[in-house]
Amino acid sequence: MANLSTTKMSSKGQVVIPEDIRKQLNLKEGSQFVVLGDKDVVILKNISPPSIDEFDELIAKARKKAKAAGVKKSDVEHAISKVRGKK
Repeated sequence: MANLSTTKMSSKGQVVIPEDIRKQLNLKEGSQFVVLGDKDVVILKNISPPSIDEFDELIAKARKKAKAAGVKKSDVEHAISKVRGKK
């Protein structure tokens, strides 16, 4: 069941997440959030990088789609060089 608590926003727009909720959700210093505001509702969604296994799965899917689309390694290298301003 969700914890319910109140907090205040500082003059700098900072909001403290109460300790019991931080502990319940295992939030640590530096945790990152997506913030959604709609009418009088503010939602903070904790985001975290994918695990190594999830990342490997994402890379495998991307490689499979790239191969199906006919993208070659040299195409990717050329695109990276172009974005970085190299010829």
